[in-house]
Amino acid sequence: MRKNVSKSKKTKIVDTIIFILLLIGAVAMVFPLVYMFFSSFMTKNQILSANFSLIPDPWKFGKYTEVLQKPEFLRGVRNTLLVAVPVLLVGSFTSSMAAFSFSKLNFKGKNAMFLGLLSTMMIPFAVVMIPQYIMFTKLGWANSLLPLIVPGLFGNVGMIFFLRQNLNSIPSALAEAAKIDGCGYFRIYYQIFLPLMKGALMTQVILWFMGIWNDYLAPTIFIQDEQWFTLQVVIRSFNSYYAVNSDYPLIMAASVLAILPTLLLFFFFQRFIIESMAISGVKG
Repeated sequence: MRKNVSKSKKTKIVDTIIFILLLIGAVAMVFPLVYMFFSSFMTKNQILSANFSLIPDPWKFGKYTEVLQKPEFLRGVRNTLLVAVPVLLVGSFTSSMAAFSFSKLNFKGKNAMFLGLLSTMMIPFAVVMIPQYIMFTKLGWANSLLPLIVPGLFGNVGMIFFLRQNLNSIPSALAEAAKIDGCGYFRIYYQIFLPLMKGALMTQVILWFMGIWNDYLAPTIFIQDEQWFTLQVVIRSFNSYYAVNSDYPLIMAASVLAILPTLLLFFFFQRFIIESMAISGVKG
């Protein structure tokens, strides 16, 4: 009994220590976002003041209106959507077809091809960005949105993997029965398996959209013309231009507006995202 009591006390102490460490980590992660939000309502003098304060005094709401009236900010939103919409529509279609093929079709070298596809996830973008830049420049695509759009039309390896894992949990007997009834492979995919994986597909579409919306490195490399800057590159240009005038509230307001769509998406769909990740990771 004494051993059990001592073990329970040790367990509580360990749990308390872990909780405190995680709480400190969570505060360290969230605090910059909180400060960014409140700073967008501050004055320049308050941000630059030697006395640190979190609450704006007085509250200034005009910076959000000022940001939304900036043509470059609206152009950045437009360009980001011009990338996201075709990539998500076409890329999700091709990714789901590839996942269906790897999960339900039998062909020579299927597993080797899938492992080869997965191995590309191990290659960081920094390794291939210079060859890609040279290739897109020779194609005449530099300084346009094409380098951001065209590769995504052929699918997303991460989406293919998670959708394949999701499809593996669906009995293959459905495909066999459909073939007996005379259905072709595309009809089996479109009418049977696509509706069954629409929940996982929508989750991956949301995650992919968040990645496109927050992408900074690729647009910075491939695009130098301000006309085609995506939103994150516009925020960087704001930081370079307005920081000279110490207009940090405007930069903070633009940053808040930039992260707002992805935060709302994750807030409303976090349960589906987590469930999809759990299912895809467990059922193989």
